[in-house]
Formats: sequence, structure tokens, C-alpha cells
Amino acid sequence: MTVAIGEFAGCHVLAELRGVDAGLLDDLAHLEVALKRALAASGATILEMSSHRFVPQGVTILALLAESHASLHTYPEHAAVFVDVFTCGAADPRTAVDLLTHELQPGRVTVQVIRRGDTPSSEVSA
Repeated sequence: MTVAIGEFAGCHVLAELRGVDAGLLDDLAHLEVALKRALAASGATILEMSSHRFVPQGVTILALLAESHASLHTYPEHAAVFVDVFTCGAADPRTAVDLLTHELQPGRVTVQVIRRGDTPSSEVSA
């Protein structure tokens, strides 16, 4: 998706990955590296990352992007993670979610792709 500068449009991908190894979902360092790689491959520019480890388990990682944001919220006790990637511009959040899915090898994946903002006239249905 190519978007002109100043255009009010973006793509938001929300994913729920289930059946993920609980140990992997509690491995903050591994998840940070995986998210950085996935965002870089999507064409996104990471401005800052912040993370938090919960007790007794689970992590949240937030990435502030030049194009918007991304987050991971893990639930090792449910073998699940919520993934949220929203970008404006040329970065493709679907690529980031696809790479994270490949990395985490879930048993089940649910994905929603939401176009936000002004929809190009070629995508508007009557």
C-alpha cells in the first residue's frame, strides 16, 4: 500500500495467535528481537520500544513507529498472544504479522485487517 505524505489512511492488523509455546511467550529478549526483525522487514521505522515483564508471567512490548505503532501482549498461561500493528505510509503491517506468526508457530491464528482513514476511491464500493 503506497500512501502519499499527508494522506489520512492506514492499515491496522489485529491478530490472535493461540497454541504458542508458553516458554517462548515469556521470553522477553527473544520477542523483542522477533518484533524488531518483523517490523524492519515490513518497512516500518522503529522510533522507540518499551517493554514490561509481568509476574508471574507474560510480557507486553510496545513499539512506537514513525508510521504509527505495534504491540505484543502475551498470555503464557493461555499459550496465546495478541498482536497489533498499525501503519500509515508504505510500511506493510501484514508482513510484520506474517513474520511474527512464522516465528511463533501458533496452532491457530485469527487475523483482522482494517483499512482506516480515507479509503482510496478505487476501494470504495457503492
